[in-house]
Amino acid sequence: MSAVKPLEAVARDRVGKGAARAVRRQGQVPAVIYGGNQPPQAIAIDLIRTRTLIYAGGFRTTVFEISAGGRKVRAIPRDFQLDPVTGVPLHIDFLRVVAGQSIEVEVPVHFTNEDAAPGIKQEGGTLNVVHHTVTVEVAPESIPDAITVDLTGKAIGDTVHVSDLPVPAGVSVVLGGDEVVATVVPPTVLGAEVEAEEAAVAEAARAESAAEAEAEAAEEAAKEDEAKED
Repeated sequence: MSAVKPLEAVARDRVGKGAARAVRRQGQVPAVIYGGNQPPQAIAIDLIRTRTLIYAGGFRTTVFEISAGGRKVRAIPRDFQLDPVTGVPLHIDFLRVVAGQSIEVEVPVHFTNEDAAPGIKQEGGTLNVVHHTVTVEVAPESIPDAITVDLTGKAIGDTVHVSDLPVPAGVSVVLGGDEVVATVVPPTVLGAEVEAEEAAVAEAARAESAAEAEAEAAEEAAKEDEAKED
């Protein structure tokens, strides 16, 4: 599970779009801490520190001890916004962590030992992953970094269901047990999809070329007609 990480912040006394823009101009990211039957607390976090934490991975499964305004509060990121063009963090929502309270959080699913799966190694199959993450209900201090699935012995046609996930004690997956997480599929399944997609792209390219050629021919004919009239 992830260790609690310290996070320095500055308390904000102003909120709203104008205040948020002013915070960003100062090289900080506006954020808010809510929940725990307490009023929301507006804070600002250093932009470089925020960007590093987000892109390092595991941001949404990490509990932070946030220091702001002379107070420390434990909270976990619930959502964040990035600039769609630059990828710069624009805003973060934190949820207060309350002792004895369980929360829902998305945890990544990792797969190991593909080389020990006959369906992949010997038969050329592919692991088709349906869920790269799963939502679990867990105490904040017990959030796993990931749920790791061992593919040893998996043959073509074998399926990993939610009920097969090796979740630690105290962790429960929100999805139903029959939900498919991943399947080892024959090489022809994905191969056919790729071939169909490539064929569709080629057909579209041919149609586009034909349309361009027709337009050019029409333009040339028009020029010839104009020349004859002159």
